[in-house]
Amino acid sequence: MSESRVFKPADTVQTAPVVVLGLVGGFLTGRETGNRPLAGVLLAAAGVYAGRTWAAKGGAATTVALSAVYLGGFGASHPLAKKIGAWPAVLSVTAASALASWALVDRKQ
Repeated sequence: MSESRVFKPADTVQTAPVVVLGLVGGFLTGRETGNRPLAGVLLAAAGVYAGRTWAAKGGAATTVALSAVYLGGFGASHPLAKKIGAWPAVLSVTAASALASWALVDRKQ
């Protein structure tokens, strides 16, 4: 009988796409539903899911750094949107966060 799992093992998850889901998906959820708490739930859930892999593959320091980039990007996107527009801001911070996640964790085997 095979073991049933709700989530993939942490060390097998590619986190860059999860980061994209959290940041872009959170933005879209908030924009399309008008429900900011729901957008926050998606942002947080993706962050926690990515964070378990960051911890498993990169350790505590990497997890703290990538969490800061992820949450810092979310925070920075708001004032950045006033200067360059909402979509360019979201896509810019998402690209930076996903690239950092890939560089520090995902490319490790």
